[in-house]
Amino acid sequence: MSEYEEASVEEDVTTDEYATEEETYTEDVTAEDYTAEDETYDDTSVSTVTETFDIDGDGYADDTITVDGVTMIDTDGDGVAEGVATDYDGDGISDDLMVDADGDGNVESYASDSDGDGLIDTIESDTDGDGYTDQVSMDTNADGYVDSVATDSNADGYADTVATDYNNDGLVDEISVDSNADGTADTVLSDSDEDGFLDTVYTEATPEGDSFQSQTGQVI
Repeated sequence: MSEYEEASVEEDVTTDEYATEEETYTEDVTAEDYTAEDETYDDTSVSTVTETFDIDGDGYADDTITVDGVTMIDTDGDGVAEGVATDYDGDGISDDLMVDADGDGNVESYASDSDGDGLIDTIESDTDGDGYTDQVSMDTNADGYVDSVATDSNADGYADTVATDYNNDGLVDEISVDSNADGTADTVLSDSDEDGFLDTVYTEATPEGDSFQSQTGQVI
C-alpha cells in the first residue's frame, strides 16, 4: 500500500470521530434545556399561593405563623392567637377558620369553605357567649357575600328568624319568623318592590299578604 493511501484512511477516521462527538454533544444540550424548563415551571406554580388574614377588620394584615397547614392569627400583636385557620387538603388555602375575638378562650365564630372554591360560604357564630351556635350566615350563591342569616334567638337549637337577600344588592329582601317553634314560618316580611324597605307581611291570619309600608318607607 502506498503512503498516499494510508494518509487518506487516517483522515477519514479522524473525520468520522469528530462528527460523532458533535452529535453526542448536541443531544446533551437538548436534554439539559428540557430539564431546566420543567424545573422552572414547577417552581412558578408552587410560589403563586399567598394567603393573608384581617379578622379584626382594621384594614391591615394580621400577624400569622403557619406550621403543617395550621395558621395561628394574632390580630393585636400580643403573641396570643385570636384565630386559627386550617388547610386540610394542602392547597395553600385555608378550609376553615375559628375566631376568639375577645380572647376568653371560647370560639365565637367558625367559618368554613364547604365547597373548596377558596371562598368562605358558612359562618357559625355564638353571639351570646354561651358556647352554642345561635347564628349561621351563609353565601348560598358563591359570590363571596353573605346572603342568608339564620338566628336562634330563644336557644332551642332551631332557627326562628331567617333574613335573606335574594338579589345580591346587600339589602334584606325577606325576613321569615317562626314565633311558635314549630319549624314553619308563621310571619314573613318582604320587600315586594325592591326599594330597600320591607313593605308586605304574610301571616297565618293574612296568608295572601298585606301592605303596611309607611309614607317614609319605615316599617315598625
